[in-house]
Amino acid sequence: MKKYNVIDVLNKEGEELELIGWVDSRRDHGKLVFIDLRDKTGIVQVVFGPEILEAKNLRLEYLIKLNGLVKKRPANLVNPKIKTGELEIEAKNLEIISKSDELPIPLDTSGYEINEETRMKYRYLDLRRSRMTQNVLMRSKIIKFIRDFMHSRDFVEVETPVLSKSTPEGARDYLVPSRIFPGNFYALPQSPQQYKQLLMVAGIEKYFQIAKCFRDEDTRGDRQPEFTQLDIEMSFVSEDDVLNLIEELYIELVKTFYPNKKIQKIPFPRLNYHEVMEKYNSDKPDLREDKNNPDELAFAFVVNFPMFEWKETEKRWDAVHHPFTKPQVRDTEDFWNQFNTDPSKMLAHQYDLVLNGYEVGGGSIRTTDPELLQAIFKAMGNDPEEIKVKFNQILEAFRYGVPPHGGIASGLDRVLAILQNEPNIREVIVFPKTGEGYDPLMDSPSEVSEEQLKELHIKVDKKEK
Repeated sequence: MKKYNVIDVLNKEGEELELIGWVDSRRDHGKLVFIDLRDKTGIVQVVFGPEILEAKNLRLEYLIKLNGLVKKRPANLVNPKIKTGELEIEAKNLEIISKSDELPIPLDTSGYEINEETRMKYRYLDLRRSRMTQNVLMRSKIIKFIRDFMHSRDFVEVETPVLSKSTPEGARDYLVPSRIFPGNFYALPQSPQQYKQLLMVAGIEKYFQIAKCFRDEDTRGDRQPEFTQLDIEMSFVSEDDVLNLIEELYIELVKTFYPNKKIQKIPFPRLNYHEVMEKYNSDKPDLREDKNNPDELAFAFVVNFPMFEWKETEKRWDAVHHPFTKPQVRDTEDFWNQFNTDPSKMLAHQYDLVLNGYEVGGGSIRTTDPELLQAIFKAMGNDPEEIKVKFNQILEAFRYGVPPHGGIASGLDRVLAILQNEPNIREVIVFPKTGEGYDPLMDSPSEVSEEQLKELHIKVDKKEK
């Protein structure tokens, strides 16, 4: 007999089905035993008669298989809280596939009230609760939607390397020691920035990737050491082309999966950075008219960011976004004239996408003139030799017919958390780490053996306890 999912019972009244799932709840009414059977699609009530003796042994989270007849519930026993509430399964047999010990965390609540580190330690159980299952399923559907959307517009999906080179991107790199090249290190990418620009040099023209990114940042409650972004790069485009594309994507996504949610303004407002800072004292303002309404979505673009900001601790000017962002200048001479006059007033072709008070995307039109790019690196305090070591690959590539290009990256974890009405991104990441970057499930990071360290030519300077 074919195995069906719980949700399939909605159009199978009068038919006998085979179902497999977990015991979500159990009620013993003397001769009859009632359970709620749960799988990834939902919950349905099952009734066991006295002839099915094994039903008396069922406990929470036992995994079972059964055949049963789909029947209408009596009108006074309909459960309006679940999709299958008008139906039930009259069991014909029962097989206990695997038993469960007493659970270390309850699964019949939202989970918000449970210590988060405990939830992460038992994440494989935590993911069984209905809210978390729906988050996982929705994440999968949205990523498929994005892929279909991008492919339908002739974008090419390209996987860029995870083992790369350490370059200044704004945060610390995670470093990976090389056994084959002692004393040398790979770095995990903070973003695929240089690779996607090199793909434009290669003539790909329209690239996208659902990219894993890694940043060794100081601990903060809503940061993760690794996160997922939709990464996009296009040749022969203006700033408007990039913004129009991402706007169209999110309008269609919301319309498809969240028809109950209202986008406050279409097209998305485009706000100047300095005006936003003056009015809201934030470059990611919450523009909702009713901030108590979770179904209101206030998208907006913030444009015309400053090119540089002063780093007091380092006593130098740094790029607000990254050094590949194109400044709003005519040429290298104009760049130096503006920089030597007042670096803080130079604007960039940089833009952010904000949603309900969060930054959910950011990008820029890129500098493709090698002379101007070297001037930007120099203005940021890099000496010529350092520039050559860290960025020679892209500077050399730009000597061979580089097309004008630009792009944007959108944080999928943050967008999904907002759309799913979740308080933080850890609720929509399957196996997250704590705000301190610790993984209670795998007890990671952890020490490695002396043999492994020796192979990598590494000595650990342990602090005295």
